[in-house]
Amino acid sequence: MLSDKEVRDIELKAEEIRETIIEMLVAAGSGHTAGPLGMADIFAALYFHVLKHDPQNPDWAERDRLFLSNGHITPVRYAAMAHAGYFPVEECLTLRKFGSRLQGHPERLRLPGLETTSGPLGSGLSQASGYAYGARMDNKKFRVYCCLSDGEHDAGNTWEGVMFAGNNKLNNLTAIIDRNNIQINGMTEEVMPLENLRAKYEAFNWHVLEVDGHNVREFVDAVGQAKAIFEKPTVIIAHTVPGKGVKEIEFDYRWHGKPPNKEEAKKFLAELRTLRGKITSENE
Repeated sequence: MLSDKEVRDIELKAEEIRETIIEMLVAAGSGHTAGPLGMADIFAALYFHVLKHDPQNPDWAERDRLFLSNGHITPVRYAAMAHAGYFPVEECLTLRKFGSRLQGHPERLRLPGLETTSGPLGSGLSQASGYAYGARMDNKKFRVYCCLSDGEHDAGNTWEGVMFAGNNKLNNLTAIIDRNNIQINGMTEEVMPLENLRAKYEAFNWHVLEVDGHNVREFVDAVGQAKAIFEKPTVIIAHTVPGKGVKEIEFDYRWHGKPPNKEEAKKFLAELRTLRGKITSENE
């Protein structure tokens, strides 16, 4: 169980990650804003509490594996990794630059600590399922996590992974869906309705948990529950607000793939720093 202080510490990290996301996007002049901001709480919880990992030894054989299927939200992963100590936070400002290790979609061979190269939506869960199956064959004890978007459930390959994992009862696999209800050209339920998402996963023999994706304690508790499930994989449907932390852009699908300009970034950072200051004062 997380103590109140541990929760606030993770929340503080999430706000620091959000600030870094804005800084790196404005430096790049391109990239995705809404999804990374919305997943900051979950990535802070993953890198600062959930995952078994070692930033100083990113290829540690016993580490948990984290697959990022929706590779376009990689700014949140880069920011979380930097704050966790994988590389200097200043390097985040090289996002999408020629020669940078931090490309617009993660590339496994460029940056230690990444498990896969991702970009084409719909591939990640199948990759993670295959990896989890192999880990079980080799009697490995690490866990496999896969973050994926709700919109990429439009891709058939996602459902191949769902069926494979359920059929093979991969209890060492936990999927985390960013259920933010937006995709590049509108709201998911208008573009290609997904609901009832819980029932669909349950039909393929998954254990389903639903959480507020901005409630650190709820998310960490759900991860703990997933570890206790013996006979099937678990999916955590995390309900998030795209653009979380910046009121002006929250739930606006137009910010799916739009970066802030310098003036917008200045305004957004001021709002985020106010939030961080409030959490800091509560933590003292």
